[in-house]
Amino acid sequence: MRRQLPLLRSQAAPIIVNKLSRSPRRTASGDDNPVFRSRCLMKAFFSFYTDALRIALQSIFAHKLRAFLTLIGIIIGVASVVTVGASISGLNTYVVEKVTKVLGSNHFMIARMAFSGHMSDDEFERRNRRNKRLNWDDYEWVRDHCSSCAEVGAEVGGQVDLKQDGIEFPGAIVFGASANMVDIEDKTIDRGRFISNDEVQRSAMVCVLGSDIKDKFFPNTDAIGKTLKVRGLPMQVVGVEEKRGSFFGDSFDRHIYIPVSTHLQIFGRNGLQIHGSARNREAFQATIEDARVSLRNKHRLNGNEEDDFGLVNVEELNKQIDQFTSSIAMVVVPITLITLIVGGIVVMNIMLVSVTERTFEVGLRKAVGATRRQILMQFLIESGLLCALGGVLGLLLAWGVTVLITALASITMTITIGYILLAIIVSTVIGMIAGIYPAFRAAKLDPILALTQAT
Repeated sequence: MRRQLPLLRSQAAPIIVNKLSRSPRRTASGDDNPVFRSRCLMKAFFSFYTDALRIALQSIFAHKLRAFLTLIGIIIGVASVVTVGASISGLNTYVVEKVTKVLGSNHFMIARMAFSGHMSDDEFERRNRRNKRLNWDDYEWVRDHCSSCAEVGAEVGGQVDLKQDGIEFPGAIVFGASANMVDIEDKTIDRGRFISNDEVQRSAMVCVLGSDIKDKFFPNTDAIGKTLKVRGLPMQVVGVEEKRGSFFGDSFDRHIYIPVSTHLQIFGRNGLQIHGSARNREAFQATIEDARVSLRNKHRLNGNEEDDFGLVNVEELNKQIDQFTSSIAMVVVPITLITLIVGGIVVMNIMLVSVTERTFEVGLRKAVGATRRQILMQFLIESGLLCALGGVLGLLLAWGVTVLITALASITMTITIGYILLAIIVSTVIGMIAGIYPAFRAAKLDPILALTQAT
């Protein structure tokens, strides 16, 4: 065996020369040509990795069942990461859509105690003492002085128990609204129309019903033109709002809208809110600042004094929603990645088995001139390709799960490119890491011992 090894090495030379050159004449003159030499190096580089990929695929498909059982951990791990990511993205989309349905797009609200996020008890008490009640003059001032606002409206809310013809509806929310609130909050009227400017000016006794209230008092009939009593006062129904569903237990279909002037007369002058919208998304922040400065001027606040009112806008709420879902992702996604680590351990075990089975192959390749680096890269490519294949299968499984959940539970689940890249990259990296020790062990094999042990 030892006397045959020089023969193998001597036979390797013409093979390598034939790969790097097409004819002896070009080989002889190629040493002095840097362009030809670089082309030869590039050709050898691509040839090595092409052969490495081919050998890796042959090794994987030669043991299909073993490869599949090895990849179960990787497949489940990738599917878990992508499905969890899709659930979080779907939750974020669901909440943002609900917020947009409630508040509309490019919409902000100014109120006495409006705020978003958490507020301490001390801060709440301080603002409660400081902030002034907003009145009709504040609304008219902002409406007349906010030049960048597309719309400025007013709204006030109150809760009431409805009762008519023996039918009761407890906990209905009655909103007094200006006519343009239908545009500011992007409301959709299913039947009839919304309140008009003329009805606001003359404090008309008209109302627009939410779908739950309409179904309660006027089932299987057209409610337009009918009368509904609010605090004992008859209100003519002029419109029915499209069904909007609920959000965190609060149903949007239990609402009634009446002219804001009528509401102030019936319920008193409490809790007036000023609503506004920007002409476009780009001008949103400038519009909010314009409205804020206008109301500060109305209240005669100096430059260093803080606002004596609260302001909430859709952008802030969306940012808080993103922070909330991101916090969930930071906790849940690393937990699901543990499954990939377990899968990587299984891959390492199989690669060690593969090195043992292919001892003769490794010894023969080293005997004919393969370097340690080439042997190392060969097994790293194989383990990385194995896990990348598992990542692709995991993505297909995650796609099937999300489609099934979306169809059965009517929950929108969005597979984002970020989670796809995360799953594929992490699974490939884990495969490379899992293959380091087996590859290093294969690279260290002595060719003589490897050929001897294999035989």
